[in-house]
Amino acid sequence: MKKEIKIIGSGFSALAASCYLAKDGNSVTIYEKNSTIGGRARQLKKDGFTFDIGPTWYWMPDVFERFFSDFNKKPSDYYQLIKLSPAYQVYFGVNEFVTIADNLPEIIKTFESIESGSGSQLASFMKEAQSNYDIAIKDLVYRPGVSPLELVTIQTALKVNQFFSNISRDIRKRFKNKKLVQILEFPVLFLGAKPSDTPSFYSFMNFADFGLGTWHPKNGMYSVILAMEQLAKELGVTIQTNANVEKIVVENKKAIGLKVNGEFIAADVVLSGADYHHSETLLDENHRVYSEKYWDKKVFAPSSLLFYVGFDKKIINVEHHSLFFDVDFDVHAKDIYDNPKWPEEPLFYASFPSKTDENSAPEGKEAAIFLIPLAPNLNDTNEIREAYFEKIITRLEKLTQQNLKNNIIFKESFCVNDFIKDYNSYKGNAYGMANTLLQTAFLRPKLKSKKVDSLYFTGQLTVPGPGVPPSLISGKLVADLIRKYS
Repeated sequence: MKKEIKIIGSGFSALAASCYLAKDGNSVTIYEKNSTIGGRARQLKKDGFTFDIGPTWYWMPDVFERFFSDFNKKPSDYYQLIKLSPAYQVYFGVNEFVTIADNLPEIIKTFESIESGSGSQLASFMKEAQSNYDIAIKDLVYRPGVSPLELVTIQTALKVNQFFSNISRDIRKRFKNKKLVQILEFPVLFLGAKPSDTPSFYSFMNFADFGLGTWHPKNGMYSVILAMEQLAKELGVTIQTNANVEKIVVENKKAIGLKVNGEFIAADVVLSGADYHHSETLLDENHRVYSEKYWDKKVFAPSSLLFYVGFDKKIINVEHHSLFFDVDFDVHAKDIYDNPKWPEEPLFYASFPSKTDENSAPEGKEAAIFLIPLAPNLNDTNEIREAYFEKIITRLEKLTQQNLKNNIIFKESFCVNDFIKDYNSYKGNAYGMANTLLQTAFLRPKLKSKKVDSLYFTGQLTVPGPGVPPSLISGKLVADLIRKYS
């Protein structure tokens, strides 16, 4: 029977869910509080420059293909993908960097040139990582986190030890060179926890990196949002922007609608793709499943300080994706997870999309995005932001041996306060809840409310976890549950 389904938010998971639910024949409406869709994956345009505000890495292309194929479509029906070559570059000092190629054989050669014997070690490690990828991304993550038995398969039983070791330990057994260790530990940071707190099984992220490569959708990640919007509308989804949801209305322990911009909107099913913690604050306290104490105890993925900068010239000695690991990786990680504070010497990431995509910047100019990972809930002021921009731009000049400060046309910043204001993000986190052992699968907040009928959740604080591909999967999983229980 056709149902009226109302969705809060328009990020990847909400858009994905809307497509599946509309395909099932339901009447689906999305309510987005901001003026543009996309959630954390919005876009900034200024003076002829275009920036992705949120995600900039396109990994796991097979997950996107699987999503669109569910609607008899392909990504190429909506946007053009460019495989980055090289995938990215990691800087450890002046004239001291490692370039990661766009294929595994070349990466193996690079490792071997840095540490004798590491090439064969990497080949062996990647076989295991690919096996984990095949189990996790092609199977386990498409399970809804309802029961611990979902994790029990013949394949996982054979790998049970990998759930009780960690990525850092496994990598350091095989590789001694500090640079190689840091490069291999980098991908799991997308999962939101230190490598020493991330189960070994998550080495599948290394296969996503070295095995499948790094891609760029022409015109940026926002192209994917626009593709999903187009697909949703083709399926009959209605999207309303500037529509702030103020309350989830419950009657007799059943969600019956939303209060949007002061107006009651009736619903048969309510699905929130907004921040999970925020979504529960839209309920009266007796209808909430998770207490403030529960959320406070959870390990959250980092927040970020981001800068979007327009330069009046092309920047040399950098790649599209550039990682700056010229300071102590472990010290910065402790400042995020162990003793939360602003790092004295931060690692940072830079994206120069105009290296690949001429639409990102006017001719002869460069668009740059800088990101410093931070602990959530830090004090965020303009003065602090300025001080950190000065730190990283000074280091960028030194490491790439060029003057840049006088070539800045403009810069915009985004940090903890903005994540809270724009996305109602818990403590201003950027990436949701970390995928630690005790926050995996059935141990994450549930897709279906235990207290309120016809109320569901999706996104990076629930199953399967943080990141863009998991968000697409989360939308599919919650749509399956709604089909089953509503």
